Amino acid sequence: MHILVTYDDGIYAPGIYALAQSLKKIAKVTVVAPDSERSSVGHAITLSHPIWVRKVNRKGRLFGYGVSGTPADCVKLGVKVILKKNPDLVVSGINLGCNDGCSIFYSGTVAGAREGALMGIPSIAFSLDSFTNPAFAQAAKFAIRLARLVSQKGLPKGTFLNVNVPNLPASRIKGVRITTQGKIPIHGTFSKRKDPHFREYYWLRGKSPVKKRELSVDTYALNQGYITVTPIHCDLTDHECLASLGNWRL
Repeated sequence: MHILVTYDDGIYAPGIYALAQSLKKIAKVTVVAPDSERSSVGHAITLSHPIWVRKVNRKGRLFGYGVSGTPADCVKLGVKVILKKNPDLVVSGINLGCNDGCSIFYSGTVAGAREGALMGIPSIAFSLDSFTNPAFAQAAKFAIRLARLVSQKGLPKGTFLNVNVPNLPASRIKGVRITTQGKIPIHGTFSKRKDPHFREYYWLRGKSPVKKRELSVDTYALNQGYITVTPIHCDLTDHECLASLGNWRL
């Protein structure tokens, strides 16, 4: 099995190192990731300027390829240029901070997996629910298990898995829940500030959505100590509305 690994925090992030080293136990791994942090870039691709690629060493040996673009660029370039053929699996992560609910629309980590799915490759995004004192071991261990299962069973065309792992020791993780994506928007607020030249600027601040008390929803199940696995489809068409629009006589 050959796995392409990417991650929006970049090729030097601890999460991608933990993921790659773990997956090397079961597969050949090629790392293609941004050469610096590209958090919250969503599914952006680079069209207006060149993309640069260079080999990156970590701990004295070749680790992967650093790319001057986005996570989606990395998957495209990894498949079309570096590997020259489809890998068996694309895995993105392990992200610092969860990517549940509506955050999947902003996440570069999720976009890396989505790009793999768009290219017809089974794909998984992994995120850890913490920004401080991250312990990647449990997420990396679960990545091995799930990668094996996806390799054996496959995924429907255009579908990828979005996985969130509590930042807890194994003894406190309650289990694995198959969940739906939370739909409550992340309400951002803007702080108005002044720079040293007294020019006004704004800084966007996130506010976590209210959590519905349903273990079938990723945000709540994660908060309760479960690993959440959510199947996400690339087709965003609202098929119910599609039928209704047919009666509008446009």
